[in-house]
Amino acid sequence: MNVQIGKQSLQFAEAPYIISSASIVGKKEGEGPLGNCFDVVGDDDKFGQNTWEEAESTLQKEAFTMAVGKAGLKPEDIRYLFSGDLLGQNIATSFGLMDCQVPIFGLYGACSTCGEALSLGAMCVAGGYADYVVSMTSSHFASAEKQFRFPLEYANQRPLSATWTVTGSGAYVLGKQRSKARITGITTGKIVDYGIKDSMNMGAAMAPAAADVICRHLSDFGRAVEEYDKIITGDLGTVGQEILWDLTRQSGYDISGVHEDCGIKIYDAKKQGTGAGGSGCGCSAVTLSAHYLKMVEEAKYKRILFVPTGALLSTVSFNEGMTVPGIAHAVVIEHS
Repeated sequence: MNVQIGKQSLQFAEAPYIISSASIVGKKEGEGPLGNCFDVVGDDDKFGQNTWEEAESTLQKEAFTMAVGKAGLKPEDIRYLFSGDLLGQNIATSFGLMDCQVPIFGLYGACSTCGEALSLGAMCVAGGYADYVVSMTSSHFASAEKQFRFPLEYANQRPLSATWTVTGSGAYVLGKQRSKARITGITTGKIVDYGIKDSMNMGAAMAPAAADVICRHLSDFGRAVEEYDKIITGDLGTVGQEILWDLTRQSGYDISGVHEDCGIKIYDAKKQGTGAGGSGCGCSAVTLSAHYLKMVEEAKYKRILFVPTGALLSTVSFNEGMTVPGIAHAVVIEHS
């Protein structure tokens, strides 16, 4: 039977499988180090639509269709859909997936949404409530900049601590059908607030939440850092990575030897001018699909800990002088 482990974790007796995945990204992501690994790279970041928001909805629709098709399924085979994005009222998700006509849970975990979606999807399948679910998310550089920071036309300067929101959508079909990768456990994160108020330094805001959930996970499962081939955060970038290492060392865990960050992985920061790295819901979602999941499926990694990280701010809270709390969710993915 599935069991509760420690304070915040679950271990699945019949671990759900990741049957298929899909990654669709924009032009800049396609020019990065993982460019050849993505399923689709768009040559127009509006993806044939009139607005950035419609473009992001198109990303979700296409990623869903591709992932379901790769699994040899039809939309009507999917019992539940778990998805979310960064935009107000999750409009990229609702307008993008409306025509799929699949029962849907709309999620908001900021840039940690991929971890939240995979966690809830895995719980649903492991609990016997669905044979197949889709867990997915998206982000778009232009729609996020318009909502959270400055309109692109403003041409403001970006500090080196800023991260670049990834244009992309990643989708995963989870189910009981055997594949080469499965989700064996999860650790659900808590909201952690270290008082950061700089919206241009998301790595500093999210690193404490990542450290908290990683240390809690290792404690709950009674595992050493070395029992993971990689511990992969979502969106910390180079600034957040250093903070994460310091915080985990303070708790007795040195993860520097196995840690990698999707935000650092997806771009060549110096050549592409992406500051501290990448971020956005799509950052970890497409990087897991295009790179890390393939490494697990090929047994190059036997076990990884996937930890997408999110900054829980809005334009309202930021303009009212509130802090930027963080959240992170940990998902154990193993070769099967």
